[in-house]
Amino acid sequence: MTTHWKQFLLAFTFVSAAIPVFSQIKGIDPTLLGKATAGDAESECRVAQIYAKGDRVGQDFTQAAAWYIKAADQSFAQAQYELGLLSLVGQGVPQSDAQAAAWFRKAADQGLAEAQLSLGGLYDHGQGVKQDYAQAAGWYRKAALQGNAAAQFNLGSYYELGNAVPQDYTQAADLYLRAAKQGNASAQFNLGLLYDNGTGVAQDLTQAALWYNKAADQGLARAQYNLGSMFAQGQGVPQSYAEAYYWLSLAASTWNGARQQQAAQARDTVATRLSPTELLNAQQRTQKWLGAHQK
Repeated sequence: MTTHWKQFLLAFTFVSAAIPVFSQIKGIDPTLLGKATAGDAESECRVAQIYAKGDRVGQDFTQAAAWYIKAADQSFAQAQYELGLLSLVGQGVPQSDAQAAAWFRKAADQGLAEAQLSLGGLYDHGQGVKQDYAQAAGWYRKAALQGNAAAQFNLGSYYELGNAVPQDYTQAADLYLRAAKQGNASAQFNLGLLYDNGTGVAQDLTQAALWYNKAADQGLARAQYNLGSMFAQGQGVPQSYAEAYYWLSLAASTWNGARQQQAAQARDTVATRLSPTELLNAQQRTQKWLGAHQK
């Protein structure tokens, strides 16, 4: 059974305070600072980003929030979106899901895809607004049409499940493909699953393995497990117990609980088909991957 992960963006968190009246701030370009001080909204937002990232100045979320507020008050969409994030987590402003939704809506109405995605996420979860899957689908669609991969994935899952839209596996596959090509691991996995089962697309185990592989390379445990199983059985890929052990071992290292036990048992079964040298090589390869990705 497919597990669908709704994705909406959460970024930096900030705290709010008054902006100091300085004609010069060390580390910030004087021309940029001058424009921001004069009230140019884009410059205000750029100064906020410098403080937020600690780029050339000491990281200061207090000042970041204050500059974002000035830009947001001028209807600068990116700043409105950032303030929505602040309200969502309650840093720099009182925590308020409803206020977050209000800021996201202001930015979303101006066409900012990230805000459209986030507003869709709030409707999806009933957070700050009454839960409304139709509204969620509508905002996901707006962001998806702008090429936002997470929105494409979310809308694709709606079509696969028939949630607030007519169930349409072909449309789901198309949306997953768009997101998968942008590197969205969950979309890559779900697309692989559709090919695996022949749902919405012609069954193609080679394509299933290809998309599982892309998601597995990004550390998605369920993709690693499915890919390992395909290598063990020689489905869609040449049979290779060494490859099967590698991917199943990675899945077992990532999952918890019953799933971890399932992956570990499959890994140990495959291990009996390997020579001592093959097993050692596969174990070393697994440890190398984990060392590079679990830091």
